[in-house]
Amino acid sequence: MKFIVPALLVVLISGIAQADPPQLRDRQTGKYLGNLSANPHDPNSVSNPYGRYGSEHSQDSINNPQGQYGSRYSNDSANNPYATNAPAIHGNDKYNPGYRY
Repeated sequence: MKFIVPALLVVLISGIAQADPPQLRDRQTGKYLGNLSANPHDPNSVSNPYGRYGSEHSQDSINNPQGQYGSRYSNDSANNPYATNAPAIHGNDKYNPGYRY
């Protein structure tokens, strides 16, 4: 009986720790724009300075000041406070997979 409770806790915690981070997507087209993760080693993270979605040189990155999704003047940009088509945050909740924040 002493081993059942710790084993159950490990199973429950491991499911939480393996949850996928939220995703950025274009509101109109649904185009994937990377994971909202602070992990600089995740190839799909917006925090990876060498990745497709985090590089300041990539056209698909919100960190590219000259790109469609990173310019402060683009209507599709996360960095434009007046944008009407800024990227949407989609959760990866298994109970509500398409939820937008």
